[in-house]
Amino acid sequence: MNFDFHNPYPTTRIPVFARNVVSTSHPLASQAGLRMLWKGGNAVDAAIATAAAMTIVEPVSNGLGSDAFAIIWDGKQLQGINGSGHAPAGWTPQYFEKKYGAADKPPKRGIDSATVPGAVATWMAMSQRYGKLPFADLLAPAIEIAERGFLLPIVVQQKWDAATPELGSLPGFAQSFLPWGRAPKVGELFLFPAAARALRSIAETKGESFYRGEIAAAIAKFSAQNGGVHTVEDFASFRPEWVETISKDYRGYTLHEIPPNGQGIAALAALGILSNFDLAGMKVDGPDAQHLQIEAMKLAFADTYRFVAERQAMEVTTGQMLDDAYLASRAKLIDMKRAQDFQAGNPVKGGTIYLTAADEDGMMVSFIQSNYMGFGSGCVEPTFGISLQNRGHGFSLKPGANQVAPRKRPFHTIIPAFLTRDGAPVMSFGVMGGNMQPQGHMQTLVRMLDYHQNPQAACDAPRWRFNAGLEINAEQQMPQATLEELARRGHKVDVINDSYQDFGAGQFIWRMGDPKKDGYVVASDSRRDGLAAGF
Repeated sequence: MNFDFHNPYPTTRIPVFARNVVSTSHPLASQAGLRMLWKGGNAVDAAIATAAAMTIVEPVSNGLGSDAFAIIWDGKQLQGINGSGHAPAGWTPQYFEKKYGAADKPPKRGIDSATVPGAVATWMAMSQRYGKLPFADLLAPAIEIAERGFLLPIVVQQKWDAATPELGSLPGFAQSFLPWGRAPKVGELFLFPAAARALRSIAETKGESFYRGEIAAAIAKFSAQNGGVHTVEDFASFRPEWVETISKDYRGYTLHEIPPNGQGIAALAALGILSNFDLAGMKVDGPDAQHLQIEAMKLAFADTYRFVAERQAMEVTTGQMLDDAYLASRAKLIDMKRAQDFQAGNPVKGGTIYLTAADEDGMMVSFIQSNYMGFGSGCVEPTFGISLQNRGHGFSLKPGANQVAPRKRPFHTIIPAFLTRDGAPVMSFGVMGGNMQPQGHMQTLVRMLDYHQNPQAACDAPRWRFNAGLEINAEQQMPQATLEELARRGHKVDVINDSYQDFGAGQFIWRMGDPKKDGYVVASDSRRDGLAAGF
């Protein structure tokens, strides 16, 4: 790819060129990954160390009670891993109806929003299959940060402070995250000794204590004390799943995503729809290009929200949803002069963190980890500082493919991504932020593949976010003429100045050729506190 390395957008970042690289949304975590590469570890070792550090330095978005997914290029092939946790055995529609009445979904916060966390098991599985360094070594930087503390950066502090009014009264939250009876301020030292205790236990037992030992027992006890039904058996029965990626060709490249229960298929479908149009002939930030992408994303989401659930429960296959002829028929529904509120078609014939790492031997890792909404469930087991995610809120309580059931996995939003060309690795990347993730994948790839913008420019460029119906949010940096024309076509445009929550944040590693000779170019989103680093 012949990138244009002129960046037309305001930014505080520049592309980083190196042979061994890590990029994520906090500098200390990026450096934790680099330490593993310096020690002779590979990209998987670096990714795990970075992920562990991120649970400490960005607890608003992830923690030891999170889920995780990854796509790994091991030097020969791609391999995906689904580390989304399952529901406790006691979760049934009747359980929730008895406690909450005729609700549509499990609660947004509290112990009944927390599924079994899958992140630690994902680290364990990745290390066992691909790691070079001892598992305990990978957690050492995170333990040091948790014990010695770190100074709170700007963006994390803003999110922390915003979450406090809603979560301050939930079990364990104030004890863990409001050390002075309030959120820490920018530049204040935050220590997390309980999480350090957990990380030491995980390191010493290679993760076993989290699922079949003292941490699992502590979480089960904490759940029971707060009206939950999580048991040690729920933890002991969990295993992450190694999976093959699903993919779609676009402009001579192939985008790979993790298959359902996640929403990655929405990015593939949107690109499949866009492949029927000449985007490169439209002005990159102009109304035609933006309108077309918005409408394609709406069509993709209509099908995703209707059909995607745990794979075994889906009414249609991913192949049917990504069929070229079907997506071409969906593309014909787009009216270039008018915004529309699309419904699902019939494809049947008849606060998240993201990190990426790559090494000079060619291994590349695309990794995402999340507690779902800011601080997840808001419940924190105090002995080990386990901040439980709230993925249970992704279930439905109504009949359908995504209805809650014992040991079932809910519809999931977090999606790592990977780009190949003719079977060879090209880019490891992701954009975190709820339903912004597939939208960010599509928008940044269009900029790189249709307009040859370099990864940092594509990352810095203004974004929009589709919400529902005709409603979209747009960043202030979007050209005013484009915003006015989108509104004229019927889009209900709300300009938002909250990049953390509304427009996601990305990390990108693009392979420049032979990694030993040429290395990589790396981009890190200026919407977060992050760092792209390498040597």
